[in-house]
Amino acid sequence: MPPESDKWGWKHVSVFGGFDKGSGTKRWKCNHCNLRYNGSYSRVRAHLLGFSGVGVKSCPAIDRSLREAFQILEEERLARRKKRISGSEKPGKRIRTSRPSGTCVSKEDVDDIVARFFYADGLNVNVVNSPYFREMTKAIASYGPRYEPPSIDELSDSFLSKEKGRVEKSVALVKESWTHTGCTILCVGRLESMLGCFNVNIFVSSPRGLVFVKAVYIDDTDGADNLFVGVLADVITEVGPGNVLQIISHLEHANLLFGSLILTKFPHLFWSPCTSHSIHRLMDEIAELDWIKSVVICAKEIEQCIITYQQFSPSMFPENLKGCPDPLALKFAPFFCIVQRIFELKQPLQELVVSEEWKQWKLNAPEDAVNIEAAILGDNLWSSARLLLQLFEPFVRLLVILDIDRLVMGDICNWRVQALETVRSKGIGGVTLNQLEELIENRWDVLFSPLHAAGYILNPRYFGNGQAKDKTVMRGWKATVERYESESANRRLLREQLSSYWRLEGSFGDEDAVDCRDKMDPVVWWENFGFETPHLQTLATKVLSQVSSVTMCQEICQDNCSPYLETANRFGVERVEDLVYVQNNLRINSQRNGMSYSLSGTRNVNSCSLSGVKILDGACVDQPKVTASIQGKL
Repeated sequence: MPPESDKWGWKHVSVFGGFDKGSGTKRWKCNHCNLRYNGSYSRVRAHLLGFSGVGVKSCPAIDRSLREAFQILEEERLARRKKRISGSEKPGKRIRTSRPSGTCVSKEDVDDIVARFFYADGLNVNVVNSPYFREMTKAIASYGPRYEPPSIDELSDSFLSKEKGRVEKSVALVKESWTHTGCTILCVGRLESMLGCFNVNIFVSSPRGLVFVKAVYIDDTDGADNLFVGVLADVITEVGPGNVLQIISHLEHANLLFGSLILTKFPHLFWSPCTSHSIHRLMDEIAELDWIKSVVICAKEIEQCIITYQQFSPSMFPENLKGCPDPLALKFAPFFCIVQRIFELKQPLQELVVSEEWKQWKLNAPEDAVNIEAAILGDNLWSSARLLLQLFEPFVRLLVILDIDRLVMGDICNWRVQALETVRSKGIGGVTLNQLEELIENRWDVLFSPLHAAGYILNPRYFGNGQAKDKTVMRGWKATVERYESESANRRLLREQLSSYWRLEGSFGDEDAVDCRDKMDPVVWWENFGFETPHLQTLATKVLSQVSSVTMCQEICQDNCSPYLETANRFGVERVEDLVYVQNNLRINSQRNGMSYSLSGTRNVNSCSLSGVKILDGACVDQPKVTASIQGKL
């Protein structure tokens, strides 16, 4: 009987328990359509693959492409089963043998050998967290003591080619969806201090998943701007210009230069900044408003003063001023965390500054201790701090959401509306409110793509939120339509069909369409109810299928921090591109399948830069040296 881990269908249902202990009969619910059934794995498989005759219905929420992907998983499972059966009957070249008599190796002995391997070869110990490492050790243990590992030549040639073929097969399933949902090209740049250049990793994102395409190294040399843009243009051509809706770049000031060059070649594309980075910048600019800045400065002074006091009498105030329950808030909005922590310690701080120990310490304390004491005992600081925390809460909440890959276009504009409504509801004075609204209004078009506005209009969850009266939203919709459609007749058709959507004409006014606005995935909603407005349906499907941040790529990129020099010397230049392509897509695949993969820390083997070879992708290509004069831009 095949192991449960080999039955891929269990990952797509929620199991509530079994009827009989040890039996395969279980209660389960499909994660796609929420239908509930009782039965063994054969019913799960039939439900997902659309088989009939076993007492379950075909899953109505699975489209053709996803069902084809399930069929491939099933074929691979059957092939593994056949291989296990044939292997037990007819041993091949490599056979599993029993341990020789008299040999006894304890678990501790094996652990010592594994640890010695890591230490002797300088491997990052975090490799043990890799699902592929665990898979490898189990496979070796299952095979037995006569296992002989592949040679260097095999690893750098035949096995690498074989693994690349498997990766490309998996990537092909993702590529099939690009014509329907569109896709986003993600450019994530980072400084390689050891190499003295910048590394730009290029990914393609779609609802089906993330795909790593290339790694480009950019040096400080004249004429490289156009060369890098040429590489990016090649990626767009490879993906299909009609499939690409936007490019999200995390290259900061280089955005303007690269964006203008790309849009000259592909005028229908959107060059979008990373939303999480833009939110961060917007929060920093809001924090520079006078009344907010004064609260932050006061909170920092209190923090520093109390830290100094703790050195004098640590037992009297043991609280940790540096603590923050939300690491994302600490990363993106440190000033918010400082004010929040000081505000939470209001009562202990007020009790401290009236204690005898404080009075004794204050005699030899810095002069500003008196002012800090007055601020802690007064009301102005606390009322302003409360207002600041209420103001920034929507901003911080969105930063947490942005760490989720499933963020839907339109959420950003809805967040903007909620943030301003929050400001208005907190009784902030007219001048301050005008400053906030003017700052957000003036910076919005610079920091955010017009696709956000289009998503806010087309996302059924936000239907009826007054988008037609919001100047910022309608300005973004206008920009989206004018760039997406070059023909005026098609632009007019899109606007007419949008009016039909807003007026609930045809299928939009059906009871199910109205009821399912906030209950269905926005893209699924348009696929079901937008058929009478096909042009708007296509645009909505593509816009609402896109991501808005490079967050999903950062864990992959963080591990690409050291050159592949030694490995490249062994593999040969012509194979390094395949190695980087396979490595990054295997990591992405493990994340897509729900397997933990975190190799944070310094690594000896990862990325690569060789003289004359600057483009690392999945093919052996002879590319020119790609350099760019962008010191200080990434």
